[in-house]
Amino acid sequence: MFKKILSKLEAIIAIAQSLLSPKQFIFMSAVLVGISAAFAVIVLKTFAHGVFSFATYVSGILKLGFLNSILPIIGILLTVLVVKKVLGGSIQKGTSQILYAVAKKASIIPKKQMYAQIVTSSLTVGLGGSAGLESPIVITGAAFGSNYAQKYKLSYKDRTLLIGCGVAAGIAAAFNAPIAGVLFAIEVLLVDVSIAAFTPIMIAAATGALVSVIALNEEILLSFKRQEDFDYHNIIYYVLLGMFTGFVSVYYSRNFQRVEHFFSRLKLTPYKKALFGASILAILIFIFPTLFGEGYESIKTLSESDPGKLLENTLFEGFRDNNWVLLLFVGATMMIKVFASGITLGSGGNGGNFAPSLFLGSYVGFFFSKLINLIGLTKLPVSNFTLVGMAGILSGLFHAPLTAIFLIAEITGGYNLMIPLMIVASISFAISKRFEKHSMDVKNLIKKGHAFTSNKDTNVLSTLETSAIIQTDFLTVTANENLERLVDLISHSNQVIFAVVDTEQNLVGIVHFNDIREIIFNNYRVKYTLVHEVMTAPTAVISPEDSMGVVMNKFESANKAFLPVLKNDKYYGFISKSVALEAYRSKLKSMTIE
Repeated sequence: MFKKILSKLEAIIAIAQSLLSPKQFIFMSAVLVGISAAFAVIVLKTFAHGVFSFATYVSGILKLGFLNSILPIIGILLTVLVVKKVLGGSIQKGTSQILYAVAKKASIIPKKQMYAQIVTSSLTVGLGGSAGLESPIVITGAAFGSNYAQKYKLSYKDRTLLIGCGVAAGIAAAFNAPIAGVLFAIEVLLVDVSIAAFTPIMIAAATGALVSVIALNEEILLSFKRQEDFDYHNIIYYVLLGMFTGFVSVYYSRNFQRVEHFFSRLKLTPYKKALFGASILAILIFIFPTLFGEGYESIKTLSESDPGKLLENTLFEGFRDNNWVLLLFVGATMMIKVFASGITLGSGGNGGNFAPSLFLGSYVGFFFSKLINLIGLTKLPVSNFTLVGMAGILSGLFHAPLTAIFLIAEITGGYNLMIPLMIVASISFAISKRFEKHSMDVKNLIKKGHAFTSNKDTNVLSTLETSAIIQTDFLTVTANENLERLVDLISHSNQVIFAVVDTEQNLVGIVHFNDIREIIFNNYRVKYTLVHEVMTAPTAVISPEDSMGVVMNKFESANKAFLPVLKNDKYYGFISKSVALEAYRSKLKSMTIE
């Protein structure tokens, strides 16, 4: 039944493609991709919220959250089981894989990502793993866009554009925040977008948000009603909060990497690793129940008038009305969150760091403002600082200040906090960028040599393969022969540079036509001058394994039009600077979404 409906829908879309102009078809496709991404959000969010409500109800009966500790173990073990038995033994995590697909895989994302992320993240996070659903949602939306474009044989540019549509729709649907969805797609994931490309991305984001808000209960979405007016007298404290969130972002980023690295080095089977990690996570959740799942409910609690409810059904329930105990509980949870998230993902679970960044930000904002109030320095609006703190951590971790600013503005239902949001997000970003050159999701790509940064030139160069522009058909000469053969080669070829090699293809020097121009018109000097007398040592050499960024830096420092290539320490060929620049220009043109 489902297959019949799907085949009919595909036939209708194919007919529409033949009738509509390419631009109109992209607009229609943006709507369809937006709807698909929104349905993924609905499935994930509904399941996660349902499990949380059930666990909360039962733990209220059992006390101390025993069920909350057991469910994450089940969830992570089930995730590992699905990955091994259904998904071929591996699954990619994090939004960095979208960047890689756009740059290295011609915007081709495997079909299995349309369902793999939904299934595994719902098991992990839905059953209490301390991670977020937004990254899996984003990957799923991107996979919908990519595979839709492949189905209807769209170009690389259109595939990339529809990936951006899926990403924007996913974020928009998850938070009912279409502006933030558009900004996230452009600021974090897409290398270069022209103004004209904004329209389909905006259409997809608006569609995703609309479907989500119609289908999902407001309680499931992260939204806030209570906030106080902005007081400019508190500016200095917002500046301090920006600095604080910046340093906490660096703390989270570095320790998350350490935890994942620790689990990657464990010599255990996937099931044993999952059981080991999930058991540690269970203990952490038993002591700090707010680490269960995405944690959005606890964020709402902190921003409301009675944050002491956070201690209910915990080991510290007897101190519910003690502000200092509450502050210590929040502070400890804040510092431990990175380990809970790292263990969740490192031990075999699937999820992302978007929700943890919001969770951590709210706790940081609450801790900072509550501490200031308790020590009597001044009276700060705790709910405002709780909300603004989320923008600080999100900006610091993902290096996405615009997304952070507008996301919090949208989920709070207004722009009253725009000034403090801008202050905190920008300061946090500046501090994080100072200590961590790349955002969290890009770090793994950097380790593999795939550098994706805010520098467009670096991004484009990183997508070029050095081996593809090496010219290996250059003629060579030997050091002890005279210039007669060299002159003959020059006269019968377009070559202006020659490698001087020995019998074992070792590079011993280089001769350029410009260096012997005066000699070659003198027959006597040609006959009695040996090659080694006019050759020069290469100022720089290139390896086929060098990145294009390294290659261009060598051209810049050597100030040469050609550089020799050595493979396994033997002469292999030349790279022309003009050929490299032409490859750059072609790639830049193909990557610009118009």
